[in-house]
This record gives sequence, C-alpha cells and structure tokens, in this order.
Amino acid sequence: MESEVINENKEAGKNVSASKANKFLIAGICLLLLGLLLATPLFLAPAFQEMGGGTGKSIKVDSTLLGDKAVQAELSKLKTEINRLDKKLDGFLPHDPYIIVNTVKNHFQLFDRNGNMVREGFCSSGSYTKLVSEKKTWIFKTPRGRMTVLAKTENPVWSKPDWAFVEEGLPIPPPGDPSRYEKGVLGAYKLTMADGYLLHGTLYKRFLGMPVTHGCVRLGDEDLDVVYHTLNVGSYVYIY
Repeated sequence: MESEVINENKEAGKNVSASKANKFLIAGICLLLLGLLLATPLFLAPAFQEMGGGTGKSIKVDSTLLGDKAVQAELSKLKTEINRLDKKLDGFLPHDPYIIVNTVKNHFQLFDRNGNMVREGFCSSGSYTKLVSEKKTWIFKTPRGRMTVLAKTENPVWSKPDWAFVEEGLPIPPPGDPSRYEKGVLGAYKLTMADGYLLHGTLYKRFLGMPVTHGCVRLGDEDLDVVYHTLNVGSYVYIY
C-alpha cells in the first residue's frame, strides 16, 4: 500500500513539472510572436514610403534628373573640373624620353618616349657637404623633383663658380676672368637644367655610385653618350 502511494506521488510530481514546462514554452512563444508583431512596422514602413504610400518624396528616374536644369548645371561644372584636372595631370606626364635619378642609391634609369627603359646604371649626386666662406655658405646637394633639360652642349667648357676657388683656397676672380674656364672636366657632353645644375661626365669614374658631387649629376662616358642622344631639350629629369 505504501509503495502505491509513493508511486502516485511521483506521477503527480511529473505531471506538475510537465505542466510548468508547457506553461513556460507557451509564454515564450507568445513573447516571440509579440516581438515580431511590434517589429513588423519598422520593416514595412520604408517599403511603403518607396511605393509612394508614405510621406517621403517620390524618386525621379534618370531621364527626369537629366532634364533638370540644376542637375545639368552641376554636371557641366563637373565636366569642366574633370577636363581641368586631366590637363594638369597631362602636364606632369612625360611625352618625350625622360630620365629618373635616384640620389639615395646613386642610380639612374633612362626611358624612351614610349616609357620603355633603354639604359640604367650608376651615377654620382650631391655630397651634402657644407662649404663656408667669409661671405657665403654652400651646401652641395642635388635638388629633388622634376627638372627639365634646357640646353644640350657638346665638348662643354666648365665655367667655375665661386665655390670652386674657395674650396681650393684661392682668391675669387672677377666674372669673365680666364681662370674661371676649364676644358675637359665635364666630359664630352652636358645637359643643362635650372639654377646651373647639369647632367655631365666625370674624370672621377671610380666615384660613380657615390654621393660626391657639388650638386650636378655625373655619368660615365658610355652612359652619358646614350643619355645625351636620347634626351631632347624639354625632356624631363625626375630626381628623388
């Protein structure tokens, strides 16, 4: 008799637990459905607005926009600006043969008008040393940026600047003095750039690949010959 009572109690406990679980399940489903009902308007409202059922403005098709005078004016401004930028970019691009000089590695690359590299090799650039006189101080560095070949000269004569005499401990002669002119120092050719900077040859070929110049770019004889006959007056020299 006692065992039957115990079994009945166990069965009653199971029924109570199952009833509680069912209640929790039903409550969870109800909460989920309620959440979906509350969230539905948030998703449907934008759709109704796009369909014209809301208070939002209607969307114009492309043909309508292109016919709008304000849009046409804005497009005209944009086209003008694009053309201006295209011309500006075109001014930076080489349309002639050009040369690139790396002053860190003291290395050059020569390109033809189609952008094909035709020669590369070692060069020498500015030493970044400082020379001080009573009246002036010089720092011998190669300028960086885009320069232009302004002139080409065969068998050039070096017109020695003031620093050349200060460096040698000699008095500075007046302009045009014969002592300022020296042959054979610049090699067979020179290409003149702005501010007196040159592409030229050198007597000190063992220093090619090293930063030893007073600012000009020095090349070996064979390299100079190719560079001279490839570049034109107006060709770009990119130095970095």
